[in-house]
Amino acid sequence: MIPIVIPYGRQDIRDEDVAAVEAVLRSKWLTQGPAVPRFEEAVAARCGASHAVAANNATSVLHLACMALDLKPGDALWTTPNTFVASANCGRYCGASVDFVDIDRDSLNLDPIALAAKLEQAEKGGKLPKVVVAVDFAGLSCDMAAIGALADRYGFRIIEDASHAIGGHYQGQPVGNGRHADITVFSFHPVKIITTGEGGMALCNDAALAERMARLRSHGIRQNAAIQAAEGPWYYEQIELGFNYRMTDIQAALGYSQLARLDDYVAARRRLADRYDRLLAGFPLRTPWRDAKAESAWHLYVIRLEDSARRRAVFEHLRAAGIGVNVHYIPVHLQPDYRHLGFAPGDFPIAEDYYTRAITLPLYPGLSDAEQDRVVSELRAALA
Repeated sequence: MIPIVIPYGRQDIRDEDVAAVEAVLRSKWLTQGPAVPRFEEAVAARCGASHAVAANNATSVLHLACMALDLKPGDALWTTPNTFVASANCGRYCGASVDFVDIDRDSLNLDPIALAAKLEQAEKGGKLPKVVVAVDFAGLSCDMAAIGALADRYGFRIIEDASHAIGGHYQGQPVGNGRHADITVFSFHPVKIITTGEGGMALCNDAALAERMARLRSHGIRQNAAIQAAEGPWYYEQIELGFNYRMTDIQAALGYSQLARLDDYVAARRRLADRYDRLLAGFPLRTPWRDAKAESAWHLYVIRLEDSARRRAVFEHLRAAGIGVNVHYIPVHLQPDYRHLGFAPGDFPIAEDYYTRAITLPLYPGLSDAEQDRVVSELRAALA
């Protein structure tokens, strides 16, 4: 196997991050102690949300969000095919059916026009979704106002899967403020904007939703002073079936330390994205779309080749040169497990066409100009 010299993504760990984690290791708490609520409060304040609930990863948070919104067997969840499978799987965890809405050709996010048309037909058939998961692909917010207006009309709930988008903005406001979504989900995987190693967080402005997600992440158990005064200080109650989805203090300490550099990280990613745009001008490909309504967090920099037939050869040339390009994403409905549910090629043609052309280039704050120049040089050679 050829070693990857320049990966598509890489975490940035500094001495202050190590010190923050070491402080927890030397403290009385390792699992869910005081570092978790401190991190939750900091992220909520940074994004302008009222409540935040941390968990062990973003997939768990998506599941918690669906459960908090009472998604059940017989209900339907809709999302985009251009995402990681977790954005759809969360509905199936709750026993709901899953369907998809094709993407916008420019933003590569869920298309509000296609969503409106599908909702109109679903209303006629009495099969409206209970939840729509809108995914902020590559760090660029969906058109959340348009999706929110449709939610008001048709009565569905919105989960904004902003796993790629902490630090991004929509209509001048931070992604995660909940203006157009019931729950927003962030991911803190190592290749994301900030990291906790693994981890995720739900943000919302509804105290009841936050309380239920917090309870469900810890086995469905509640404890409070009134009950313990009556029954004894040891007493707790499981009031519904939950899970062990808790974030540890070790993870939260790392995340809190990283959060202090969020603006710097996004600025570095934006500078590199701008530089890619300049360096790739004139190449037979399409660079990422810029949205006047939104400022991307630039988790990913995805190009689209004009000639889809060349994608594999270009990809393999770059990998052979030690450049860890990737492809985001194989449309979820084309996965074997989803084909077993009845989905087939041709169901969502815009997402499928995009997939045949897509290559994700390296983008992370530590990427040097010289390394970026090398990526562009090898891409030029591959396209020659």
